[in-house]
Amino acid sequence: MKYRQLGSSGLLVSEICLGTMTYGEQNSAEDARNQLDYAVAHGVNFIDTAEMYPVPPRAGSQGLTEQYVGRWLKGVARDKLVLATKVTGPARGYDWIRGGPRIARRHIEEAIDASLKRLQTDYIDLYQIHWPDRNVPMFGQATFDPDAERETTPIAEQLAVFAGLIKAGKIRHIGLSNETPWGVCQFIRASEQAGLPRVASIQNAYSLINRVFESGLAEIGFREKVGLLAYSPLGFGVLSGKYLAPSGTGRISLFPGFGQRYGKPNVNEAVRAYSELAQKAGMAPATMALAYVRSKWFVSSTIIGATTMEQLRQNIDSAEVELSPDTLREIEAIHARYPNPAP
Repeated sequence: MKYRQLGSSGLLVSEICLGTMTYGEQNSAEDARNQLDYAVAHGVNFIDTAEMYPVPPRAGSQGLTEQYVGRWLKGVARDKLVLATKVTGPARGYDWIRGGPRIARRHIEEAIDASLKRLQTDYIDLYQIHWPDRNVPMFGQATFDPDAERETTPIAEQLAVFAGLIKAGKIRHIGLSNETPWGVCQFIRASEQAGLPRVASIQNAYSLINRVFESGLAEIGFREKVGLLAYSPLGFGVLSGKYLAPSGTGRISLFPGFGQRYGKPNVNEAVRAYSELAQKAGMAPATMALAYVRSKWFVSSTIIGATTMEQLRQNIDSAEVELSPDTLREIEAIHARYPNPAP
């Protein structure tokens, strides 16, 4: 396993990050422990979770994922790990979280204290805003809607709260998630103008069927030293090829209406083309998809998720795979035919 510096933070993170959002829904506490043990034994030092998890979110299970991770965390060397979690943003209808979550002082302070308690740790290495406090297109939406504007906490005020948490020793670094180019630039500008903490990372979707990060955010990441934590590198499992002949056991099959971006036109056509290319290159489609994401210069870590140990082993093993120039050229040819079908 190789390690990369996360933005300007000084944190060294494994190229593979273990995502945990299925813990408490599709995976039991024992499953979680086995996955975490296996990942760390194979060089993974980076664990990502969120106060909102597991998914799909609901009041009865919210926080279970952090609890499962926390039980495991008690028995391991905390200082050898980079632990990331997230504070929930507004406008998703999750009123059971603080009566309607916001990225404002009371909400952030309540969220971090609850996460620390569930995770049974004194500090979080990377604390992320799960999605912006302001109105933005998210999760498959393609167009900004000015009519959806709402009250929001100024970015400088958000950063000031995080500065206090860093001073108190509760968090070490901050990151963004599901953020836009404008948003990242505004966070950087506010930190420079007011001497507030600088964002180290952005956790956005990135995969063979969703490469929109490349057009604007990649340049910002390069010039401002903000690393990408690529989530959904397999597009909710779509890029494994399993939905080309649905088994009824995947997340999209189990939770209808979840992951709508993967039902858009040309998704199946693109996935079929990538699957055929992977087979031609002598590897599983999931392995090629993960190796492609990991190969990109702007990706600090690729967040994997698994519901079985077999999936986890395959995903972690992908860290040893390097794609040939011919395979990379053929990937670009497919991308030219089916550009970003699942943005």
